[in-house]
Amino acid sequence: MGTIHSVEKQTDNRFVNLYHVNATSVHQTPVSYYVASRAKSISDLKLKTGKNNPDGVIIFSVYGEKRDHVVLIRQYRYTIGDYIYEFPAGLVEPGEDFHDSAVREVFEETGLTLTPLKVDASYEKPYFTTIGMTDESCATVYGYASGEISAAAQEDSEEIEVVIADKAEVKRILKEENVAIMCAYMLMHFLKDEEPFAFLNE
Repeated sequence: MGTIHSVEKQTDNRFVNLYHVNATSVHQTPVSYYVASRAKSISDLKLKTGKNNPDGVIIFSVYGEKRDHVVLIRQYRYTIGDYIYEFPAGLVEPGEDFHDSAVREVFEETGLTLTPLKVDASYEKPYFTTIGMTDESCATVYGYASGEISAAAQEDSEEIEVVIADKAEVKRILKEENVAIMCAYMLMHFLKDEEPFAFLNE
């Protein structure tokens, strides 16, 4: 196992910061590594706390009487200078249960009401998103969405289109569009399973 000698905070931003890690690898090679993190301070970094509390939440929800449509967002992302299909998602506020975060984020981004499912913890616990560059982790909440689509609660800095997609549209999206990887894997389940969320019961 490598040894971390020191950590230096490089930026002081609201939502994400850059940290420089000085370390020595298991092969006794000097390591200079940069970590993007939602942590506000060095002491809050997961490499310091050893805890994997979720920074954010991702919501996989289905819609309609037959529950045969999935709720997606098509969002402009500055990181790629283009639009990408994702699940509704967002940050977990301090002291907030991530299930409550999911309900809040679905409403803010889509105007819909989310009814979360109770699932085994192994399916919803926080997993790391892109560990090669960030310590960010996100929990997953599954559920049923209802109501009317609205952009009224979206932030002015966001450019989001709500997409209610059936299986044919999901196939097209996976084939032709930019898709976030976690969303893509879940959409593959959506295409395969006759019953939505059947994999949660296995």
